[in-house]
Formats: sequence, C-alpha cells, structure tokens
Amino acid sequence: MTAQREPSSFRDRSGYIFYEGEKVFRVVGNSYKKEYDQLHSSGLYKHLTENGLLIAHEEVPADLWPAHLASSDVYKLVQVPTLPFVSYSYEWSFQQLKEAALLTVQIQLAALAHGMTLKDASSFNVQFSGGKPLFIDTLSFEEYEEGRPWVAYRQFCTHFLAPLSLISLVSPDLRRLSQLSVEGIPLSLTSRLLPRKTRFSPFFQMHIHLHAKLENKYSGDVQASKKVTRSLSKTRLTAIISHLQSGVNSLQLPVSKTEWSDYYEQFSYSDASIEHKKTLVREWAGEIMPARTWDLGCNTGLFSEVVQAVSGQVVSFDIDYMAIEKFYAALKKKPYTNVLPLVLDLGNPTPAIGWANLERKSFADRGPADLILSLALIHHLCLGNNVPLGHVASLFAKLARHLVIEFVPKSDPQSQRLLVTRADVFDDYHKEGFEAAFGEYFTIRKRELISGTERTLYLMTCKS
Repeated sequence: MTAQREPSSFRDRSGYIFYEGEKVFRVVGNSYKKEYDQLHSSGLYKHLTENGLLIAHEEVPADLWPAHLASSDVYKLVQVPTLPFVSYSYEWSFQQLKEAALLTVQIQLAALAHGMTLKDASSFNVQFSGGKPLFIDTLSFEEYEEGRPWVAYRQFCTHFLAPLSLISLVSPDLRRLSQLSVEGIPLSLTSRLLPRKTRFSPFFQMHIHLHAKLENKYSGDVQASKKVTRSLSKTRLTAIISHLQSGVNSLQLPVSKTEWSDYYEQFSYSDASIEHKKTLVREWAGEIMPARTWDLGCNTGLFSEVVQAVSGQVVSFDIDYMAIEKFYAALKKKPYTNVLPLVLDLGNPTPAIGWANLERKSFADRGPADLILSLALIHHLCLGNNVPLGHVASLFAKLARHLVIEFVPKSDPQSQRLLVTRADVFDDYHKEGFEAAFGEYFTIRKRELISGTERTLYLMTCKS
C-alpha cells in the first residue's frame, strides 16, 4: 500500500507522520534519539499515557519497516491510533479550547517534574478523542536545561491564551482570528483588543500586555534574546506556569442567548412530532450503521445523540457557538464519548490553511462521511443564505455516502420566520424542486411525512 506523508510534518526536523491506508505511523529521526530515549527512561511517557494525556504508540520492529524507510536517518518507527476526526482550535467551543490549554500546561508541568520540557505548545498538537483533549505530538519534548525559560511560552500565549481572552472578554465572534494564521493570534493585536481594565490585572499584564510590549520593542533586534532572557530556576519557572494555569482556569464564557441555542425549547411542533422524527432517524441510521456520521446544523445535539448508538463516531456541527457550548457541557454527563461537537458555518466553512494551503485541511477535505444528517437545515441554506437547491445537493454529494435530510417547505413557521425580512424570490424552493435537485446526485430510498407537520424526511444514497 502506498505511503502518504502528512503535509504538515515538514516543519518538524525530528520526524514526520505518514499514512498507509487507515494506519498512522510516526517516524522518529536519529536527530531526536536522545530526547526520545529520555522521554521513555524518565518515566514521562508512561506517566502521560497512563493518565490519558498523551497519545500512546507502539514501536514497529525494524524488520517490518516499509521499504521507503531504508534510511540511516530513521531511529524508530511507531504506530499511533487513528483519530476519528481531526479538528482545529477555531472550530472548538470555548470550553474545548480551555480544556486543551489546560492540558498543554498540565503536560508542561509534568515534563518539568521529569526533567524535560515542551518545545512546542501549538493548539494543533491537541485533538479531541474519547470526549476529551489528547496531546498527539510525541516529538514535542526535549531535555530541560536549568535556568532556561519555557521556549514554547509565546506559542502557548498566541495559540491558547490570546483566543481564550478575546472570546471571554471581548466577543466570541473573534474566535476565528485563530484561523487567519497557523502561528496563532498576534499578542500585539490581542493587547489592543482587550478591555483597558485588563491592564490592571497582574495576569493579563504579565502574559499579554507586557509580553506584547517586549515583542514590539525588540522586534528585528538580533540581540533581543540576550536583552530579555533571564535565568529562571525550575522552581520559579514552575511558579510562572502554575500562574498561567490558574489564570486560564479562571477565564469564563459570558452567559448569553444566541438565536438558536434554545431552539428545542421554542420548537413549535408537538412532542409526538419530534418523537416520530427521532424514530425515523434512528431506524434509518441503524440500517446504514455508519462508521462516521456528520450532523450538519446539529443545534444542541438532540439527533446526534439519537444516532450515536449506531455510529462509530458522530461529529456534530453548528454555526451557533452557544448551542455547541451547551451541547459539549451536556455531553460531559453522558456515558458515551463518541460525539464531537464543533462550531462551523456551512455557508463559509473552514478553509485549508498554512503552507500551500496543505497544512490544515478544509472542512470538505476531511470527508466524506458515511452518513450525513441534515435536519431542519435546508431552509436556512436556501431561504436564509440564498443558496440554490442544486448547489446544496452538489456539496452534500461530495460530503456523504448516505444522507438523511429533512425538507422544510415555505409554509413552515420557521421558513416564514426567515422570509420576514426578505422578498420571496425562491420560485424553485418546493418539494418537487427539492427532489429534482437532489435526484441528480442521490437515489431517494425513502420518504416520509413527519406527523403533525408539513415537513418530509428523506433517506438518500449518493449515486457516485
């Protein structure tokens, strides 16, 4: 089977990731031999993996290495578990981002206790698996040198502290600033955007404002590191990182009501209608038994939870950040861990970013899913966002092998709500037009009117 190298691995001189089918392997270069051995001999790897903080790996015997690794520059080859879905910090809820930040700090403190330190604190080193954050970069550790500051401190601040602070104290709408650069949100920009009151906070003054000031002052100065670097004992460094940990832990998302975060509480249809819809979705998903289900427009996850029992993994997307925040909080109390809620604007989805637009994948590039749920969504896309039915059908055909989709007619109260502020120019938006548009790409296997409503639920299979 042909090996495919992970495009984002080119920045790491210590090794790289490659794939063979569904299997994931990490090459450890000879240049990382000392650090890799110390990671294991110090007990740090054992401590982190046993506590579910770092992804575990299994070393592959040299006689089983693929032919393309016949190089003297390879020290070890390890196989790591395949992640069910790769997500990015600009798609996470506030709580998910906060938990990922606290995980990174917790790992740094554990590394110091074992004589090592994190050389890389990128948010891209954290993924969500089993309902919680997991550090995935085994090659991010190096030996701790007495007196040396935390080399990844700035990266932690731009990737984690900056977006958390802006979301918490300015607006959740600023969360997508992290998407503009793989290097995170600049501290100088963060300092300017934060409220003036933060300048009187020792935490923000130290980790954001003073940090940004020093960066600006010594930018381009080749002697800058000598001017600002001070020797720090391990005790002092640990205290600073613990201060960072407590400050991050204290950040909160302001309670707010968004347009759709209480959608089910305001839903105008009867309990019987909802139960009928749940029954159909559960039965049809059970016929497919998808390994990967995407729930587009999931709101607070009612139907994601309906299909999780028959799905290997459910990834739930919604544009409403508070709906996703509520859903993630609710999942913490559930016995299952195979549902991942993420923030996504399907009208302007996550693009591919980074070098040559290959380092971080677009939303569509992470598909296709075995099953897509599109419930109470089509009217938002077509009537709310003015997207033609054919465009929606074409996109879904690229994203899904099977589709459970709900058609919401113009006469529906929620459609009427969308048409209040706009002229009705959607002449082809009707049941016949819907079936014709989707019939170009899908075979319609089932259709059923949801009891007590004018909505129709469809089960479709992609033709290609």
